[in-house]
Amino acid sequence: MEIIAGLNAGGIIIGLCTFLIIGFFHPVVVKAEYYWGTKCWWIFLLLGILGIAGSVMTDNILVSTLLGVFSFSSFWTIKELFEQRERVLKGWFPMNPKRKEEYMTGKEK
Repeated sequence: MEIIAGLNAGGIIIGLCTFLIIGFFHPVVVKAEYYWGTKCWWIFLLLGILGIAGSVMTDNILVSTLLGVFSFSSFWTIKELFEQRERVLKGWFPMNPKRKEEYMTGKEK
């Protein structure tokens, strides 16, 4: 960590890690919606709360910042999970055939 501080590279590292964290959550949203639907939203809520708790409890600014980014990316994932369901209904992403009944509206049931 001393080398990072000496090079003033903290901002670059935070930016790169933020990019990677956000990039990690995109396929997670797609896979989570495919396999579990929107009922797994609470997992991301829990991850977000744990991330905030970890961010507040650490003294290291780099770790605290990255936990904050992870936390709010988890919260954003909840919104994206429900939007992913809409994208599946529009036919933009594949529907899990094992959960087809979850996508049916009142008229189709």
